[in-house]
Amino acid sequence: MSLLPEQSLRKVFRHKLPPYTPFMEYNSQRSKMSISEYGRNIQKMIEQIMAIEDRVERNHQARAIINVMGQLNPHLRDVNDFKHKLWDHLFIMSDFKLDVDSPYPIPSAQSLARKPERLGYASNHITYKHYGRHIEKIIDKACELEDGAEKAALIKLIANHLKKSYLTWNRDAVSDEEIASHLKMLSKGKLTLDENVKLAQPPEPAPVKAVKKKKYQGKSGQGKPFQYRGKKN
Repeated sequence: MSLLPEQSLRKVFRHKLPPYTPFMEYNSQRSKMSISEYGRNIQKMIEQIMAIEDRVERNHQARAIINVMGQLNPHLRDVNDFKHKLWDHLFIMSDFKLDVDSPYPIPSAQSLARKPERLGYASNHITYKHYGRHIEKIIDKACELEDGAEKAALIKLIANHLKKSYLTWNRDAVSDEEIASHLKMLSKGKLTLDENVKLAQPPEPAPVKAVKKKKYQGKSGQGKPFQYRGKKN
């Protein structure tokens, strides 16, 4: 029976070659890392303390791993309750099988898999989208005020804001009467702009100057016809 090349080398250089390892450890054969940012060594530490039977020693080793995890991720120190986050990461990396005394509530696999609650978005119809929803809320608050100088001043401010918003999205000229009609429609007829009020005219944007591109002249001598300079007779 013929020997393999490595086995034949070991027969000759038995005292020089390292111990024979028939198999190598590949990442595909290792346990899955739930949080890969901490690395394989932290994962192995957690798996090692899970095999410790003494609970006191296991708690001591868990706190030591928490300190190492904090040093590997110093950016977590700026996060509120970063210690709480490290302990949660410790239990997640142990697949929630680590039995130690935690200073914080121990998370569960169900809490991690739970989907966040759906955010409620406003689905109300906006009459004029270029005015936005906030101005409609301001108009509703203005309708609740009693008639007087304060309400008249607020109506004028709202009208000026409507005109500015209109010209932001539409550069065409708009009259004060059109703004007053929009205000009356948005307030459902409760707010009326005084006819004697003159709305401010927003400043026009400065014209953009066209930048002239410089023509590339090239190096000296380029683009000129070749002139042969021979010896003069």
